[in-house]
Amino acid sequence: VSVSCDSDFEEINQDPNNPLAVPADLLISGIARTAQNTSYSTFVGGDMGACWAQHFAKVQYNDEARYIPRQGVISSTWNRFYAGSNTTGNTGVISDADAMYNIAEASGNNNMMGVALTLKAYGFAFLTDVYGDIPFSEAITADEGNIAPAYDSQADVYTGIFAMLDNAIALLGTGGAINATNDVVYGGNAGLWKKFASSLKFRALMRVSGKMDVSSQLQALVTAGNLFASNDEDAKLVYLGADPSANPLYESIVYGTRGEWKINSAIVDRLADDHDPRLAVYAGLNENDEYRGKPSGYTDVPNDDYNYTNVSPLGDFYLAPELPGFFMSNSELKFLMAEAVTKNYTSGDANALYIEAMNASLDFNGVSSGDKAAFMNLVALSGTQATALQQIAEQNWIALFSQGVEAWNEWRRTGYPALSPAAQADLNEIPSRYNYPTSEGSINRANYEAAVSAQGADNLTTPVWWMN
Repeated sequence: VSVSCDSDFEEINQDPNNPLAVPADLLISGIARTAQNTSYSTFVGGDMGACWAQHFAKVQYNDEARYIPRQGVISSTWNRFYAGSNTTGNTGVISDADAMYNIAEASGNNNMMGVALTLKAYGFAFLTDVYGDIPFSEAITADEGNIAPAYDSQADVYTGIFAMLDNAIALLGTGGAINATNDVVYGGNAGLWKKFASSLKFRALMRVSGKMDVSSQLQALVTAGNLFASNDEDAKLVYLGADPSANPLYESIVYGTRGEWKINSAIVDRLADDHDPRLAVYAGLNENDEYRGKPSGYTDVPNDDYNYTNVSPLGDFYLAPELPGFFMSNSELKFLMAEAVTKNYTSGDANALYIEAMNASLDFNGVSSGDKAAFMNLVALSGTQATALQQIAEQNWIALFSQGVEAWNEWRRTGYPALSPAAQADLNEIPSRYNYPTSEGSINRANYEAAVSAQGADNLTTPVWWMN
C-alpha cells in the first residue's frame, strides 16, 4: 500500500531565494540597501562615478580613475540591479521590486504597489543611464523560460519608466498599509513616497529633455504640487553607526582602512576660488594643514607630488558611518526645476528655485546662516539664460558631491563644468557609459549583438541616447 502526505506541502517546499512568500514591505529594506550599497560603493560610486565626475581622486590603485574599470564590478552592478545573487544572498533591485508589486497586488495594497513601482523605476533608470540600451520589456522573465531577454532602446526604456512612475503616483495615497518599521526610506508615509515618485519622474524627464518634448509632463508635475518641498522629504537611506550597516564610503575608507580615495583638485580649486564654505566639509586638511586636491589620473602614484599625506582626504562629514545614501535629494530637484524654468519648459521663478537649491545643499552640509548669506551674495543667478544654465549645472555638480554616479550622469547631460580627461589615462576622453557585462556576449549573444548594432560599439566612449 502506498501512502502519501501533502499536509503543509506548499509551506515546506518553498524556495528560500523566492521572496513571494513574505509580506511585501519586508522587501523594502533589502532593495534600498542593495541600491545604495552599490551606488555608494567605492568601486562603483567612487571609481566609476565620483572619480569620473572629478569629485574624488586616487593616490594608489588608480586604474579605474584612468578609465580602466574592473569587469567584475561592471557585471556585479548589472546583476545587483537586475536579479541579485542567490549564492551571496544579494537582493536584486528590480527583481525584488517586481516581486513586491505582485505580492501587494495579490493583497490589494495600492500603496505598496506604488512603492514597488517607484523602486523598480529607479532601478531601471539607474541601469539605462550607465549602460544605455538594456533589457526592459523582457527583463526579469527567467521564471517564464526567457533567459535571453531582448534589449530595448533607451528611448523606449524611458517611456516605460514614465508609465511606471505615472502608475505609482496614481496608486500612492489610495489605500493599504506600509509597515513603518520595515520602510527604511519613509517610515510608512505614502505621501512622501508619492513625492519621491513625482520628483524621480521630474529628474527622468529632464534627463531626456534634449531628445524629447517633455514640457507638458514637467508642467503637470509642477502643477500637481507633489514634489519635494524640503530636505526632510529627501529620498534617502539613512545608514547606521557601525559596520556592517554603515555607509559604504565609511566601510571601505575608514573601517577598511582604504585611504587611497581622496578629493579631486577640480572641485577643491572650484570651491576655493568661489570662497565656498563647503570646502571645509568636503575635504580634510593635508599634512601641511591645507586643502589640496589631486588631479585625475597618473600611473605612478603614490609619488612625491601626490600621496597619502599631502593630498586632502574626504571630509569627516562624508566619511561618517551615518552619511545617507540618496536616491534623490531636494537640492537636486530644485536645481532641475530652476533649469526647467530657465529653459521655458515650466512656469515658475528660476531665481527662487536656484536659491532653494543652494540653501538645501548648504543646510545639508551644516553651513551656518551667516556663511550661507555671505556666500549666496557671491553666486547670485545671472539674468542671462546661457550663463544661468551654466551656473545651475555647475552648482548641481557641486551639490552632488559623494553621489558619484548621479554627479557623473548630470555632468554627461549638461557638459558643465568643463573637465579635462584624466592624466595618463587609457582613453582621451571621460567615459560616456559602462560597457556591458562580458557574460552578455555569451549567454545572450544575439540580443547583445543587436543592441551593439543599434547603439554603437560596446565601449566606454559610445554616448548613450540622451547624450547625443
